[in-house]
Amino acid sequence: MKFLALTALLLSLVSFQTALADNFPKGPVEQMTPGALCSHPDSYRYPEKVPYCSRNVSSDLKARVIEDYDRRFGFKIGQMPRSQFKIDHYIPLCMGGANEAANLWPQHQSVYTITDPLEEALCGKMAEGRLQQKEAVELIKEAKNHLDEVPGILAKVHAL
Repeated sequence: MKFLALTALLLSLVSFQTALADNFPKGPVEQMTPGALCSHPDSYRYPEKVPYCSRNVSSDLKARVIEDYDRRFGFKIGQMPRSQFKIDHYIPLCMGGANEAANLWPQHQSVYTITDPLEEALCGKMAEGRLQQKEAVELIKEAKNHLDEVPGILAKVHAL
C-alpha cells in the first residue's frame, strides 16, 4: 500500500515538474482552482434548468489569477505574451460555472485548442437534454486534467 502511495506521489511530482518546465499549467491546479458552480444565476438554461451566470470577470481578477499561479506555483505566465492565454472557467459558464477565482485559471492556447471543442459539444448535448449537468462537469474536469483523454471523451459525447 505504501508503495502505491509513493508511486502516486512521484507521478504527481513528475507531472507538476513537467508543467513547470513549460512555464504554464497544462491544467487547473486543484489547490487554486477546484471549480465552482454559479450561485447567483442571471437565468436558467436547458431542459434541466441549470443556473447560468453571465460572463463577468474583471481585468483585475484576471491579472490576480495569473499573478497567483505564478507566485504560488512558480509558473512564468506573466512573462509570456498575454495573447497566448485566456482566463478559463474550469467549469464552463455554459455548464453552470461561476465567475469566481475558485473557477478560473490561466489556460494556454495549446490547451484551449484541445478543450474548447469538447466544451461546445458538452453544452450542446445539455441543450438537447441528452446530458445532465453533473455528468458534463465530470467529463470536462476529466478532460482539462487529462488532455490525452479528450479525443475519446469527445467521441463518446458525439455518440450521445
